[in-house]
Amino acid sequence: MTDRPAVLVTRKLPRAVEERLARDYEAHFNRDDRVYPADELVELAAGAFAIMPCHTEKLDAGVIARLPDTVRAICSYSVGYDHIDLAAAKARGIIVTNTPEVLSDATAEVAMLLLLGAARRAFEGERQIRTDTWAEWSAVHQLGVQVTGKRLGILGMGRVGRIMARRARGFDMEIHYYNRHRLAPELEAGATYHESVEALLPHCDFLSIHCPATPETHHLLDEARIALLPDSAVVINTARGAVVDDDALIAALRSGRLFAAGLDVFNNEPNIDPRYRALDNTFLLPHIGSATRETRDAMGFRALDNLDAIVAGREPRDRLA
Repeated sequence: MTDRPAVLVTRKLPRAVEERLARDYEAHFNRDDRVYPADELVELAAGAFAIMPCHTEKLDAGVIARLPDTVRAICSYSVGYDHIDLAAAKARGIIVTNTPEVLSDATAEVAMLLLLGAARRAFEGERQIRTDTWAEWSAVHQLGVQVTGKRLGILGMGRVGRIMARRARGFDMEIHYYNRHRLAPELEAGATYHESVEALLPHCDFLSIHCPATPETHHLLDEARIALLPDSAVVINTARGAVVDDDALIAALRSGRLFAAGLDVFNNEPNIDPRYRALDNTFLLPHIGSATRETRDAMGFRALDNLDAIVAGREPRDRLA
């Protein structure tokens, strides 16, 4: 027996993070790294002071209502929190935290990877190499669109969006953005602010989505808004799949209305809409925006810093509820 607080860790985490958990807490690890069904998660939480979930665990109001009374904190190993019903947690007096800031660079890197890969038709090129179908050089074969000097629209100019803007300036891109609030001039760094999503979209040769998934942003990029983009625009999403209406985006890609899309996030992951796989003008990644060794360690340490504060009776740095 131990008097250390018990913590249910719902997925396998990097070694350094699990070592700190084992040192400081009575940690119950998921050695098989499988997603617990709701019933099993509730059962495993018996006696736990805290749960450390990932975005793969759906802690909706029904699940939270069934959690044992011992659970006082949910310290999510993620920056996104659409998988947790904050109102339900708050109603039960459960503190919820996330891990912002530490994954901004890594996510912006993947956003640039998607932007370049989609614009230059990287999926098609790699497929030719792997399938040995690379034919003789042709001046009109596999033409992409140039990135340098184009207009980049950023939807959500938070930490990731601002880093994306800095990276894009290395390609001499002209930055436009929409945010709930206009940034201070020193953060704007010369970017052009638009007062609505609708006002932003006509200025986007490339659109990079960096806003959180909320009821207000659900299917924000729908058929009507896609119609406001310039012809042959490229859409990049490293935020959350729920921000995009799959039917509308797929139709625009199929018709050629959009040149391409680069996507790291999807609705209903990992069971994504299979129509995306059939499109040549998509560059698709399996939600790896934060997947660097440095970032995944930092996410775990940030979650544990929040948990340490809660156990000590202090206000956690990243409290959501």
